[in-house]
Amino acid sequence: MTRTSARLAAIAPSATLAVDSKAKAMKAAGENVIGFGAGEPDFPTPQHIVDAAIAACADPKNHKYSPAGGLPELKQAICDKTLRDSGFASEPANVLVTCGGKHAVYTAFAALCDPGDEVLCPAPYWTTYPEAITLAGGVPVIIDTDAESGFQVTIAQLDAAKTDKTKVLLFVSPDNPSGAVYPPEAVKAIGDWAVANGIWVITDEIYEHLTYGAHEFSSMPVLCPDVADQCIIVNGVAKTYAMTGWRVGWLIGPADVIKSSTNFQSHATSNVTNVAQRAAIAAVSGPLDDVVMMREAFACRAVTMHRMLNAIDGVTCLEPQGAFYCYPDMTGLLGKDIRSADGTVKVANTTIELADIILEDAKVAFVPGEAFGLPGYGRFSFALGDEDLVEGIQRIADLVG
Repeated sequence: MTRTSARLAAIAPSATLAVDSKAKAMKAAGENVIGFGAGEPDFPTPQHIVDAAIAACADPKNHKYSPAGGLPELKQAICDKTLRDSGFASEPANVLVTCGGKHAVYTAFAALCDPGDEVLCPAPYWTTYPEAITLAGGVPVIIDTDAESGFQVTIAQLDAAKTDKTKVLLFVSPDNPSGAVYPPEAVKAIGDWAVANGIWVITDEIYEHLTYGAHEFSSMPVLCPDVADQCIIVNGVAKTYAMTGWRVGWLIGPADVIKSSTNFQSHATSNVTNVAQRAAIAAVSGPLDDVVMMREAFACRAVTMHRMLNAIDGVTCLEPQGAFYCYPDMTGLLGKDIRSADGTVKVANTTIELADIILEDAKVAFVPGEAFGLPGYGRFSFALGDEDLVEGIQRIADLVG
């Protein structure tokens, strides 16, 4: 008999955090490791947000409990920000403030899934989604996409995967890990499909501000208003405002679902830290100048990484459309002799093995595609300094070339 419950014992560790932790541990041991595993901006939180938090620390009202569902001022600010940025109108009764985006994701699935309910989950997917679905009692139904389809699921695939147990469709655009951004007509078509089939949509909009070139973010309940009553939006301050460590996210959904979710949160965590909530108010209500600066930097890095990855024999990579990741096809490196500096010849048969070889011999960390449900690929974050980005990809090219 195990000491922990079967429910918790079945959870897979976060592969992205594991890769990042291993790279940081090697760095701490004195090795010159370049990590492409982190899913967080490399910029500091904008100063006006930090200043708001400093001021909040000194205010005694922030030293006490506050409403479990979020500070009223923050909930209103989230409504205002959402209307400004995506065009979706909501009221504070439609908002629940959570302890980061991950907490919002789990709460959304907990709010909708009964045991055995199926959730359509296109792959590649962020590593947390299947675990959150399973913990909530749902059953993830994986729908594979690939580079040829632009990592975008089709209506035909949704029709083929749907059963009488299907309760929820998970929709993510811009996408982690692929960087795909669905065009508006596809977003609307998928929303229309969900309405026609009576299926809920959980749409993760955390990367809404990070799109490149002609690609633009589209919010499903804006393009398909009929889906709003069966849709939960998940979002947060982490990616847009470089606030991954502040742990403030939110749900926007129908008032009855938000009321039940707030009751759940009142027993699970109570309120999100007041100081972080005050900082979040400054973030979502403040200017977007820093956001524009970060997006421009990411856009330049995306071009560089895309070019350098495609220059490696055996690697092909779509141009990233959003988020801050490249997701190259690395199958051309599998089964190939890779000679390390000491002359040892190694062969990788999976991208997990390839990632281990590259970390060991090139001192470069990336997350293998298996972590995202789509083997043969790898996720490379370009949320790191320009010099490290160029050197890291060049190390890989030198090792496998």
